[in-house]
Amino acid sequence: MTIEIDVLEPYQELVDAARLEEVARRTLEAERAQGDITILITDDETVAELNQRYLGKEGPTDVLSFPANGPNASDGFVLPPGEAAYLGDILIALPYTQRQAERLGRPLADELALLVVHGVLHLLGYDHATPEEKAAMWARQNAILAALGMPPLEA
Repeated sequence: MTIEIDVLEPYQELVDAARLEEVARRTLEAERAQGDITILITDDETVAELNQRYLGKEGPTDVLSFPANGPNASDGFVLPPGEAAYLGDILIALPYTQRQAERLGRPLADELALLVVHGVLHLLGYDHATPEEKAAMWARQNAILAALGMPPLEA
């Protein structure tokens, strides 16, 4: 299992990549899942462009997840024996996340950890489009946050 964390140059001093890797790993373990993930900590403009292109939503958001087996994935690809599955990519807009953390009165490190948990759950098929899906996703998210020693997220 490989978890690659890429942080754009201007944000490297603000992000503890090792902690985010551990959060992603523990989320996968909590879900009894295995696979490779890439997490990119980037700017608002990059996330806004992808948010518009793939979700049809204008402007940046805190986190986007692109599951490898989602609607844009190529069908029929077979992994060589012994290779870990590639689960997908998570992008986090750091400036947006900073503003969100300030507004909610949370440390930036905790907000980033929450977004990694949220993003990994999306890669594993969780969603929050309906009240039932949201309840299930938030329950898993809060259980994982609790295991990490963090407070739950309000539903």
